[in-house]
Amino acid sequence: MRLNQYISSAGLCSRRKADQFIKEQRVKVNGEPIPFHYHVKEGDVVEVDGEQIIPKENDIYILFNKPPGVICTAAQHIEMNIIDYINYPERIFSVGRLDRQSEGLILLTNNGEIANQLLKEEFEVEKNYIVTVDREITPEFIEHLSSGPKIYNPRKKSYVSTNPCPVVQLDSRRFQITLSQGLNRQIRRMCRSAHYTVTTLQRVRMKNLTLGSLPLGEWRYLTAEEVALLSRTT
Repeated sequence: MRLNQYISSAGLCSRRKADQFIKEQRVKVNGEPIPFHYHVKEGDVVEVDGEQIIPKENDIYILFNKPPGVICTAAQHIEMNIIDYINYPERIFSVGRLDRQSEGLILLTNNGEIANQLLKEEFEVEKNYIVTVDREITPEFIEHLSSGPKIYNPRKKSYVSTNPCPVVQLDSRRFQITLSQGLNRQIRRMCRSAHYTVTTLQRVRMKNLTLGSLPLGEWRYLTAEEVALLSRTT
C-alpha cells in the first residue's frame, strides 16, 4: 500500500493531506523520512510527527444533525468544536464543513479515502440546502442564484463565477438550492451578491444521505446500504 494511502486509511487525514505531511518530512518509516512513492511493507513502523500510525480495524460512518454554534474542526483548543461535541470514543473527522451559524447534515468518518472522494469537485457530489433570507424572494433573485453569480473569494482575493444550479422557491422567504461546489460560505455570498442576507441555512442532503427525522444535535450510524451507495463515484 502506498504511504499516503496507508496514512489516510488509518483515519488520520485525507491522502492529499498525507502528501503534504510527507513533503514536509513529518512522516517517518522505521525512523527515516520516506519519499512519496514508498510502499508500506509488513513490519514497517509508520509515524507522523512522532506518533505511530496504526491501521484501523473498522470504518466508522456517522450522520450528524449539526446545530448552530458547533464548529466543524477537530482543533481541541476551539470551543464547541464538532469532535468534542459528539465525544465519540474513536478518532473521526468531519467530511467538509458547515459554517458556525449553519445547521444540518454533516458526515463524520475515520475513512480518509471516502472523505477524499466526497470532497473532490470532479465527482460533483450534490448537496441540498433549505435557506431563509431576510426579505421577500423575487423571480429575479431565483434567476440570479440559479444562473451562477460571481462571488468574492477571500482566499484568492478575486471574484469567481459559481456553477449554475437548481433553485426552487418554497415560500415568500425560503428556497431550496442544490450545489455540487464547495466554495467557502458559498450560499451566503451568492445571496449577498443580490443584496439578500441569509438568516437560516440548513443542509438536508448530501449525495444519498438525508437528515430524515434525526433531531437537531443528535447523530446516528449510517446503514450498510447507505455506506454502499456513498462509496459509489457514479
